[in-house]
Amino acid sequence: MADSRDFNPITAAGYHHIEDEIAALQADRPTKIAALAEARAHGDLSENADYSAAKRDLRHLESRLRFLNKQLQYARVVTPSADPTVELGKWVTLRFVDDEALETYQLVGTAEADLDAGKITRISPLGKALMGHQANDTVTVHAPNGSYQVILLTVGLNPPEQ
Repeated sequence: MADSRDFNPITAAGYHHIEDEIAALQADRPTKIAALAEARAHGDLSENADYSAAKRDLRHLESRLRFLNKQLQYARVVTPSADPTVELGKWVTLRFVDDEALETYQLVGTAEADLDAGKITRISPLGKALMGHQANDTVTVHAPNGSYQVILLTVGLNPPEQ
């Protein structure tokens, strides 16, 4: 039996996103297999660019499926509590002390990280520093290029109203 530290925490939304991607890849698989079969029927495989491309595409799809299935196999869905402490799945609004910039992020599992969507991992320097803190705390973040401070303005289960 796997130890609990062998599992990767993930939000329910992140888990469902991976399930959706697996379903989409599985739906696309027959098309890739048909493309490979059609390219194979064109004759000499050593100089058949269509065959090489179709084979590469199918290999990529199969590899991605294996990766995503492993992600789900080792995932542990975490449901954040209602208390005001920063934890996986919570939304935080921060003020960076050095330039007064305001940012909102959701702390997520490593498989879900997407900075463009405002999702940071709990193991990133910022995520690590925020874990366990509450609103109005000033937190020092130790990043590879130096340390900086943020003020934790809000902590919640939902993104703040804009």
